[in-house]
Amino acid sequence: MRIGVPKEPTPDQTLVAATPDTVKKLSKLGYEVLVEHGAGEKAAYLDEQYLAAGAQIVDTEAAWQADIVTVLDTPPTNYLDLIRPGALLIARMAPARHPETVDTLVERGITGFAMDTVPRISRAQSMDVLSSMSNVSGYRAVIEAAESFGRLFTGQVTAAGKIPPAKVYVIGVGVAGLAAIGTANSMGAQVSATDVRSETAEQAESVGATFVPIPIAQEKSDDGYAKEMSADQADAATKLYTEQAACHDIVITTANIPGRRSPLLITKEAVAGMAPGSVIVDMAAAGGGNCELTRPGEKVVTENGVTIIGYTDLAGRLPGQSSQLYGQNIVNLFKLITPEKDGKYVLDMEDEVVRGITIAKDGENMFPPPPIKVHAAPAPEKTESVADAAEMARKKAEAAASNKRKRLLWAAVGIVLGLALIAATPKPLIPYYFILMLAIVVGFYVITSVTHSLHTPLMSETNAISGIILVGAILQVGSANPVVSTLSFLAILVASINIFGGFSVTHRMLAMFRGEEK
Repeated sequence: MRIGVPKEPTPDQTLVAATPDTVKKLSKLGYEVLVEHGAGEKAAYLDEQYLAAGAQIVDTEAAWQADIVTVLDTPPTNYLDLIRPGALLIARMAPARHPETVDTLVERGITGFAMDTVPRISRAQSMDVLSSMSNVSGYRAVIEAAESFGRLFTGQVTAAGKIPPAKVYVIGVGVAGLAAIGTANSMGAQVSATDVRSETAEQAESVGATFVPIPIAQEKSDDGYAKEMSADQADAATKLYTEQAACHDIVITTANIPGRRSPLLITKEAVAGMAPGSVIVDMAAAGGGNCELTRPGEKVVTENGVTIIGYTDLAGRLPGQSSQLYGQNIVNLFKLITPEKDGKYVLDMEDEVVRGITIAKDGENMFPPPPIKVHAAPAPEKTESVADAAEMARKKAEAAASNKRKRLLWAAVGIVLGLALIAATPKPLIPYYFILMLAIVVGFYVITSVTHSLHTPLMSETNAISGIILVGAILQVGSANPVVSTLSFLAILVASINIFGGFSVTHRMLAMFRGEEK
């Protein structure tokens, strides 16, 4: 069968549905790939590269009349007329938001695969276009924010004074949110994040954010998306978003539910409370926006100097990599529906992934598909009221104050004991205490400045230090002084455990990244 890759009919679309790399992979599955002349130019993929990958360069009509046509979004009607009946059209179609698209395909006898309706289950992750594009969009959102912010993201200490880091607040810890958090953190910003799903806290913290929970219990979703909040939850969330927006420089919102209007998170009152020069990047602008003042597709500046970015083409601003990811999603789909790798697709309607993306088939309307549960959501044990949440917050504050008093008490005890130890120490040895204190301070700042994901290799690097300790301990273990001899023995034992344990952990870590032997 022939797969047609036309030039995108929408003038402002910069992506292409296949790249030279994905063309090779489709050819290995037995398909013949036809690429329209100039289809990949906006993404910097030239016709010569497609030819080298095994594709044929064809005209517009040949590309649209292939057995299978892959594009980014639903084509205009005049292009749908070029597709022959019985052909397979693969694109993002938003059938819930545009039911007329399904009717159009049914009328023309075209089988339609909506890539933006891929079920949110583990085996379908490699085909999830929404996740792929969200990942790129989350990165680009931070870049757009940095350009409009006009100040440094990272904090610096200079001869002219200290520059504090930018404060970034991300609402929604999904794929886009995690990408935004990781990007902002890598640029040196101080990042906070909030999600209605409390189980995402660990994910946010793993990429460098401080999680700010909504003080109201939220039910877990059974379809991969957050459930609509109750009135109490919505009020508590709005209050939190308003408070956090006022104390952050940049706010990035990512709450976008396919097929439905984007929920309102940032009110105009919240925008009015933000400092001049602040930036809001509304990644849900295509669905109406999470900010009350967002204008989809535009960048606006409010009367109080807040920039609101409502671009709907964030992924399209990085066309090369976005095209590669989209094309790989298509390849993974064809791997599923081409079991024999003979260039002939098989539509198994018993397969929940295939059924989930099929919106039209043989003149029949197939949308919506049967519901799929991502996981069994346990019944909530207890729904907290606003009063319960306030009481819990009060108890947490009291516990924090108590812990602070205890820390101050222990610090005072430590200082007294330290001074007593210095007073009892012979004068020639006192300078060594200062060396020890400096080593502790330097070590603390070095270790805490290293990202969590590098702590394991960092631990293995300390083998060199442990080796020095081991050599020194061996030289002193035969000392006539029993105290020195005992301490040397303990040093040998601890250093040996650290060395061999470090190598063992490093070996196991590297094994995770090693490919299987063929």
